[in-house]
Amino acid sequence: MTSATVAAFPSNPWKRVGWIALAAYVVYACAQLDVSVDRVASGWHNAAHFLARLFPPNFGRWELLLKGLKESLEIAVLASTLGIVLSLPIGFVAARNLMPAWISWPARLLIVGCRSFHPVIVAILFVKAVGFGALAGILALTIASIGFIGKLFAEAIEEISLKQVEAVRATGAPFGSVIAFGVLPQVFARFIGFCTYQLDSNLRNSTMVGIVGAGGIGGTLFAAFQRFDYDYVCAILISIIALIMVGELLAMGVRAIFIDGLSLAELFRGRVGRLAARGERPLEDD
Repeated sequence: MTSATVAAFPSNPWKRVGWIALAAYVVYACAQLDVSVDRVASGWHNAAHFLARLFPPNFGRWELLLKGLKESLEIAVLASTLGIVLSLPIGFVAARNLMPAWISWPARLLIVGCRSFHPVIVAILFVKAVGFGALAGILALTIASIGFIGKLFAEAIEEISLKQVEAVRATGAPFGSVIAFGVLPQVFARFIGFCTYQLDSNLRNSTMVGIVGAGGIGGTLFAAFQRFDYDYVCAILISIIALIMVGELLAMGVRAIFIDGLSLAELFRGRVGRLAARGERPLEDD
Protein backbone atom coordinates (compact mmCIF):
# COMPACT_ATOMS: atom_id res chain seq x y z
CA MET A 1 0.00 0.00 0.00
CA THR A 2 1.46 3.33 -1.05
CA SER A 3 1.78 6.39 1.14
CA ALA A 4 -0.77 8.20 -1.06
CA THR A 5 -3.35 5.49 -0.35
CA VAL A 6 -2.65 5.66 3.36
CA ALA A 7 -3.06 9.44 3.29
CA ALA A 8 -6.36 9.19 1.39
CA PHE A 9 -7.79 6.59 3.78
CA PRO A 10 -6.24 7.27 7.18
CA SER A 11 -6.77 4.67 9.87
CA ASN A 12 -8.88 5.99 12.73
CA PRO A 13 -9.35 3.59 15.67
CA TRP A 14 -12.08 5.80 17.15
CA LYS A 15 -14.31 5.10 14.13
CA ARG A 16 -14.02 1.37 14.77
CA VAL A 17 -14.83 1.90 18.43
CA GLY A 18 -17.86 3.95 17.44
CA TRP A 19 -19.17 1.29 15.06
CA ILE A 20 -18.63 -1.45 17.64
CA ALA A 21 -20.41 0.60 20.29
CA LEU A 22 -23.34 1.25 17.93
CA ALA A 23 -23.66 -2.46 17.07
CA ALA A 24 -23.53 -3.37 20.76
CA TYR A 25 -26.24 -0.84 21.59
CA VAL A 26 -28.50 -2.13 18.79
CA VAL A 27 -28.22 -5.67 20.19
CA TYR A 28 -28.86 -4.38 23.72
CA ALA A 29 -31.89 -2.33 22.63
CA CYS A 30 -33.41 -5.29 20.75
CA ALA A 31 -33.03 -7.44 23.84
CA GLN A 32 -34.60 -4.81 26.11
CA LEU A 33 -37.54 -4.21 23.76
CA ASP A 34 -38.19 -7.92 23.21
CA VAL A 35 -37.49 -7.75 19.48
CA SER A 36 -37.03 -11.29 18.18
CA VAL A 37 -37.31 -13.29 14.98
CA ASP A 38 -40.23 -15.26 16.42
CA ARG A 39 -42.24 -12.09 17.07
CA VAL A 40 -41.54 -10.79 13.57
CA ALA A 41 -42.61 -14.12 12.04
CA SER A 42 -45.84 -14.20 14.03
CA GLY A 43 -46.41 -10.57 13.06
CA TRP A 44 -46.27 -11.46 9.38
CA HIS A 45 -48.86 -14.21 9.95
CA ASN A 46 -51.18 -11.83 11.82
CA ALA A 47 -50.72 -9.15 9.17
CA ALA A 48 -51.70 -11.56 6.41
CA HIS A 49 -54.84 -12.54 8.34
CA PHE A 50 -55.69 -8.86 8.93
CA LEU A 51 -55.19 -7.90 5.27
CA ALA A 52 -57.45 -10.76 4.21
CA ARG A 53 -60.26 -9.27 6.33
CA LEU A 54 -59.84 -5.82 4.78
CA PHE A 55 -61.03 -6.82 1.31
CA PRO A 56 -63.32 -6.20 -0.38
CA PRO A 57 -63.81 -2.62 0.90
CA ASN A 58 -67.28 -1.61 1.98
CA PHE A 59 -68.40 1.81 0.71
CA GLY A 60 -72.00 1.30 1.82
CA ARG A 61 -71.83 4.11 4.40
CA TRP A 62 -70.45 6.59 1.89
CA GLU A 63 -72.36 9.53 3.38
CA LEU A 64 -70.56 9.18 6.72
CA LEU A 65 -67.31 8.71 4.83
CA LEU A 66 -67.75 11.88 2.79
CA LYS A 67 -68.68 13.86 5.89
CA GLY A 68 -65.47 12.83 7.63
CA LEU A 69 -63.34 13.56 4.56
CA LYS A 70 -64.98 16.95 4.12
CA GLU A 71 -64.27 17.83 7.74
CA SER A 72 -60.64 16.68 7.44
CA LEU A 73 -60.19 18.81 4.33
CA GLU A 74 -61.67 21.85 6.06
CA ILE A 75 -59.42 21.35 9.08
CA ALA A 76 -56.33 21.07 6.89
CA VAL A 77 -57.12 24.14 4.77
CA LEU A 78 -58.04 26.36 7.72
CA ALA A 79 -55.06 25.25 9.81
CA SER A 80 -52.66 25.71 6.88
CA THR A 81 -54.00 29.17 6.08
CA LEU A 82 -53.85 30.35 9.69
CA GLY A 83 -50.45 28.75 10.25
CA ILE A 84 -48.94 30.33 7.13
CA VAL A 85 -50.32 33.78 7.98
CA LEU A 86 -48.83 33.58 11.48
CA SER A 87 -45.56 31.98 10.35
CA LEU A 88 -44.66 34.74 7.91
CA PRO A 89 -44.05 37.49 10.50
CA ILE A 90 -42.56 35.01 12.97
CA GLY A 91 -40.15 33.74 10.31
CA PHE A 92 -39.05 37.26 9.42
CA VAL A 93 -38.53 38.15 13.07
CA ALA A 94 -36.57 34.93 13.68
CA ALA A 95 -34.13 35.58 10.81
CA ARG A 96 -30.82 36.50 12.44
CA ASN A 97 -29.54 38.41 9.40
CA LEU A 98 -32.47 40.85 9.56
CA MET A 99 -33.15 41.20 13.28
CA PRO A 100 -30.97 41.70 16.36
CA ALA A 101 -30.42 38.77 18.71
CA TRP A 102 -32.77 40.09 21.42
CA ILE A 103 -35.63 39.86 18.89
CA SER A 104 -34.69 36.80 16.83
CA TRP A 105 -33.95 34.42 19.71
CA PRO A 106 -37.36 34.76 21.43
CA ALA A 107 -39.00 34.13 18.05
CA ARG A 108 -36.84 31.05 17.59
CA LEU A 109 -37.80 29.81 21.06
CA LEU A 110 -41.46 30.18 20.06
CA ILE A 111 -40.83 28.15 16.90
CA VAL A 112 -39.02 25.45 18.89
CA GLY A 113 -41.90 25.32 21.34
CA CYS A 114 -44.40 24.80 18.53
CA ARG A 115 -42.25 22.00 17.08
CA SER A 116 -41.62 20.19 20.34
CA PHE A 117 -44.73 18.00 20.39
CA HIS A 118 -46.48 15.80 17.88
CA PRO A 119 -49.78 17.22 16.54
CA VAL A 120 -51.72 14.40 18.20
CA ILE A 121 -50.35 15.38 21.62
CA VAL A 122 -51.20 19.03 20.98
CA ALA A 123 -54.66 17.95 19.82
CA ILE A 124 -55.22 16.16 23.15
CA LEU A 125 -54.38 19.38 24.98
CA PHE A 126 -56.78 21.42 22.84
CA VAL A 127 -59.52 18.80 23.22
CA LYS A 128 -59.21 19.33 26.98
CA ALA A 129 -59.23 23.10 26.48
CA VAL A 130 -61.98 23.69 23.89
CA GLY A 131 -63.77 20.33 23.84
CA PHE A 132 -64.26 17.72 21.15
CA GLY A 133 -64.63 18.75 17.54
CA ALA A 134 -62.88 20.33 14.60
CA LEU A 135 -61.78 23.47 16.48
CA ALA A 136 -59.30 21.46 18.53
CA GLY A 137 -57.88 19.94 15.34
CA ILE A 138 -57.56 23.33 13.65
CA LEU A 139 -55.71 24.82 16.63
CA ALA A 140 -53.40 21.80 16.96
CA LEU A 141 -52.42 21.80 13.29
CA THR A 142 -51.98 25.57 13.35
CA ILE A 143 -49.40 25.19 16.12
CA ALA A 144 -47.66 22.45 14.11
CA SER A 145 -47.67 24.65 11.01
CA ILE A 146 -46.07 27.56 12.87
CA GLY A 147 -43.32 25.30 14.16
CA PHE A 148 -42.53 23.82 10.75
CA ILE A 149 -43.04 26.72 8.34
CA GLY A 150 -41.66 29.34 10.72
CA LYS A 151 -38.37 27.43 10.96
CA LEU A 152 -38.09 26.98 7.19
CA PHE A 153 -39.04 30.59 6.51
CA ALA A 154 -36.36 31.85 8.91
CA GLU A 155 -33.68 29.57 7.45
CA ALA A 156 -34.57 30.53 3.88
CA ILE A 157 -34.31 34.24 4.74
CA GLU A 158 -30.94 33.69 6.40
CA GLU A 159 -29.59 32.18 3.16
CA ILE A 160 -30.45 35.15 0.93
CA SER A 161 -27.88 37.48 -0.63
CA LEU A 162 -27.66 40.71 1.36
CA LYS A 163 -26.41 42.65 -1.66
CA GLN A 164 -29.95 43.08 -2.97
CA VAL A 165 -31.15 44.05 0.49
CA GLU A 166 -28.42 46.67 0.84
CA ALA A 167 -29.19 48.03 -2.62
CA VAL A 168 -32.82 48.62 -1.65
CA ARG A 169 -31.77 50.17 1.67
CA ALA A 170 -29.40 52.52 -0.20
CA THR A 171 -32.38 54.11 -1.91
CA GLY A 172 -33.74 55.20 1.47
CA ALA A 173 -36.64 52.75 1.33
CA PRO A 174 -38.46 51.95 4.59
CA PHE A 175 -38.20 48.53 6.23
CA GLY A 176 -41.42 47.28 4.62
CA SER A 177 -40.11 48.10 1.15
CA VAL A 178 -36.80 46.38 1.96
CA ILE A 179 -38.74 43.21 2.81
CA ALA A 180 -41.00 43.48 -0.22
CA PHE A 181 -38.30 44.24 -2.81
CA GLY A 182 -35.09 42.97 -1.24
CA VAL A 183 -36.09 39.79 0.61
CA LEU A 184 -39.32 38.35 -0.78
CA PRO A 185 -38.20 38.08 -4.44
CA GLN A 186 -35.30 35.88 -3.33
CA VAL A 187 -37.35 33.45 -1.27
CA PHE A 188 -40.81 33.55 -2.87
CA ALA A 189 -40.43 30.29 -4.79
CA ARG A 190 -39.23 28.47 -1.69
CA PHE A 191 -42.09 29.95 0.35
CA ILE A 192 -44.60 28.51 -2.11
CA GLY A 193 -42.94 25.12 -1.82
CA PHE A 194 -43.04 25.25 1.97
CA CYS A 195 -46.71 26.24 1.99
CA THR A 196 -47.79 23.49 -0.40
CA TYR A 197 -45.85 20.90 1.58
CA GLN A 198 -47.46 22.07 4.82
CA LEU A 199 -50.91 21.75 3.27
CA ASP A 200 -50.05 18.20 2.25
CA SER A 201 -48.75 17.47 5.75
CA ASN A 202 -51.87 18.91 7.38
CA LEU A 203 -54.06 16.79 5.11
CA ARG A 204 -52.34 13.71 6.53
CA ASN A 205 -52.36 14.93 10.10
CA SER A 206 -56.02 15.95 9.91
CA THR A 207 -56.86 12.27 9.49
CA MET A 208 -54.97 11.45 12.71
CA VAL A 209 -56.13 14.10 15.16
CA GLY A 210 -59.66 12.75 14.90
CA ILE A 211 -58.52 9.64 16.76
CA VAL A 212 -58.32 11.75 19.94
CA GLY A 213 -61.58 13.57 19.24
CA ALA A 214 -60.28 16.59 17.32
CA GLY A 215 -62.53 16.15 14.28
CA GLY A 216 -62.02 14.65 10.86
CA ILE A 217 -62.11 11.17 9.40
CA GLY A 218 -59.81 9.84 12.13
CA GLY A 219 -62.69 9.47 14.57
CA THR A 220 -64.63 7.39 12.06
CA LEU A 221 -61.56 5.24 11.39
CA PHE A 222 -60.97 4.64 15.10
CA ALA A 223 -64.60 3.70 15.66
CA ALA A 224 -64.48 1.24 12.76
CA PHE A 225 -61.38 -0.40 14.25
CA GLN A 226 -63.10 -0.76 17.61
CA ARG A 227 -66.07 -2.46 15.92
CA PHE A 228 -63.72 -4.80 13.99
CA ASP A 229 -65.40 -3.42 10.88
CA TYR A 230 -62.35 -4.03 8.73
CA ASP A 231 -63.98 -3.81 5.31
CA TYR A 232 -65.16 -0.30 6.22
CA VAL A 233 -61.65 0.45 7.54
CA CYS A 234 -60.33 -0.44 4.09
CA ALA A 235 -62.82 1.93 2.47
CA ILE A 236 -61.70 4.74 4.81
CA LEU A 237 -58.02 4.09 4.07
CA ILE A 238 -58.64 4.15 0.32
CA SER A 239 -60.55 7.41 0.72
CA ILE A 240 -57.69 8.94 2.72
CA ILE A 241 -55.24 7.97 -0.02
CA ALA A 242 -57.53 9.59 -2.59
CA LEU A 243 -57.72 12.75 -0.45
CA ILE A 244 -53.91 12.95 -0.25
CA MET A 245 -53.66 12.49 -4.02
CA VAL A 246 -56.11 15.34 -4.55
CA GLY A 247 -54.00 17.48 -2.23
CA GLU A 248 -50.89 16.62 -4.26
CA LEU A 249 -52.61 17.67 -7.49
CA LEU A 250 -53.68 20.91 -5.81
CA ALA A 251 -50.10 21.55 -4.70
CA MET A 252 -48.82 20.92 -8.22
CA GLY A 253 -51.32 23.42 -9.57
CA VAL A 254 -50.34 26.08 -7.04
CA ARG A 255 -46.64 25.64 -7.82
CA ALA A 256 -47.32 25.79 -11.55
CA ILE A 257 -49.30 29.03 -11.22
CA PHE A 258 -47.04 30.92 -8.80
CA ILE A 259 -43.62 29.57 -9.80
CA ASP A 260 -43.89 28.50 -13.46
CA GLY A 261 -46.32 31.27 -14.39
CA LEU A 262 -48.95 29.05 -15.99
CA SER A 263 -52.55 30.16 -16.35
CA LEU A 264 -55.64 28.23 -15.30
CA ALA A 265 -56.44 27.57 -18.96
CA GLU A 266 -53.04 25.97 -19.45
CA LEU A 267 -53.56 23.83 -16.37
CA PHE A 268 -56.92 22.57 -17.63
CA ARG A 269 -55.32 21.73 -20.99
CA GLY A 270 -52.89 19.45 -19.21
CA ARG A 271 -49.80 21.56 -19.75
CA VAL A 272 -48.57 20.84 -16.20
CA GLY A 273 -47.77 17.22 -16.96
CA ARG A 274 -45.93 18.06 -20.17
CA LEU A 275 -44.06 20.85 -18.41
CA ALA A 276 -42.86 18.50 -15.67
CA ALA A 277 -41.82 15.91 -18.25
CA ARG A 278 -39.80 18.40 -20.34
CA GLY A 279 -38.52 20.46 -17.42
CA GLU A 280 -39.11 23.74 -19.26
CA ARG A 281 -41.64 26.55 -19.49
CA PRO A 282 -44.29 26.35 -22.22
CA LEU A 283 -44.23 28.71 -25.17
CA GLU A 284 -46.81 31.44 -25.17
CA ASP A 285 -49.76 30.90 -27.45
CA ASP A 286 -49.84 32.93 -30.64
